[in-house]
Amino acid sequence: MRVWAARSALAAVLVATAACSSPPTPAPNPPPVVPAGLSTVTVEVPDALSQSPFDRPRSAQVPAGWTLTVVARVPGARMAAWTPDDRLLVSVPGAGQVIQALPTRQVVLAGLDQPHGLAFAGSTLYVAESDQVDAYDYADGRAVNPRTVAGDLPDAKSPDLRGAYAHALKSVVVGRDGAVYFSIGSTGNISADDRSATPPRATVMRVPPGGGPAQPFATGVRNGTGLAFAPDGSLWTAVNNRDNVADPDGKVDQAYVNDHPPESVAKLTPGRELGWPYCNPDGAAPAGFIRDIQTNADGSKLDCAALPPLEQAMPAHSAPLGMSFTKLARFGTGALVGVHGSWNRARAQAPEVSFFAWQDGTLGPQQTLVGGFQADDGSRWGRPVAAVAGPDGAVYITDDAAGAVYRLAPKT
Repeated sequence: MRVWAARSALAAVLVATAACSSPPTPAPNPPPVVPAGLSTVTVEVPDALSQSPFDRPRSAQVPAGWTLTVVARVPGARMAAWTPDDRLLVSVPGAGQVIQALPTRQVVLAGLDQPHGLAFAGSTLYVAESDQVDAYDYADGRAVNPRTVAGDLPDAKSPDLRGAYAHALKSVVVGRDGAVYFSIGSTGNISADDRSATPPRATVMRVPPGGGPAQPFATGVRNGTGLAFAPDGSLWTAVNNRDNVADPDGKVDQAYVNDHPPESVAKLTPGRELGWPYCNPDGAAPAGFIRDIQTNADGSKLDCAALPPLEQAMPAHSAPLGMSFTKLARFGTGALVGVHGSWNRARAQAPEVSFFAWQDGTLGPQQTLVGGFQADDGSRWGRPVAAVAGPDGAVYITDDAAGAVYRLAPKT
């Protein structure tokens, strides 16, 4: 299994050969690398599910002795959740639907505004749309009796945004005490007005048990799409940080942008501040924060050195999305994160499913659980979004680029 330290060595080679102007000259393609502990396998695809991109054999990197199988096709598949009666629900924001993908396909909810995050608390299903979070009574494949938990949330239809909203998709989780937490992404790459908006954007919000007005729980969270509760009940987020950041001299240099800033993986506590857009994480975990030269040159906006360091981080522009905690055969308990892969590098950051081991109340370094979605030329045949453990102990992975749901499991 590869950790970030191994990636950083490879990234250093790429940075050294990357262009320093825009548009960048693509870096030379390195030879294929299979992380230690992984094997290259052909993705197993039933004939009935073999439409593009599976109209030709596709290879992936999985733990040795494991298989990766396409078990459903859902165009635009995003977040996933297992129901109390062992059905897999998948959100499809582009279609305004929540789909039952397994064991059979059916539409559970339709006509929604970009539904994204899904969460269960007992028999109650929570759905995060772009403009509100709703709760439904769930039973036997049906979600009924909707009620709004948090409304009037910002999206592209908000009058003050006038259609300009880059991070409208929202995630939702429910705590042990019944409090509901959801993400509100930033309007754009640098949009400091988000911090004073009503409700504030670039936050993780909390609705108290039993309902009530949502209040900020954590701030400076540029796009905390990954939200999950750890085994000890703590709330964690995986964050997409900013693009095209200037180096310490104030220059937007591609060689610097390639690896700055790292993506955040953080434990959220009441009032935690993750810095955006005035502070950026810097370096390997535990990553401290440095001033953003473009927004906080003199440090007057926010004292970055006073922010607690991140518990973990990912390489810049990884674009982490779905996050969940589970216990895996061979690997133990940890966090699964769907790494979508992003664009803001001379060579695109590769998509994968990552695993962070749960160790003594915190997360260990990033390891690759599933890779191989990106070719040496930077082209991709798939982009994982979310990974959740199923009732059978296997991991089920959504992929919005391939329009697929995969089952990852040891060979039996």
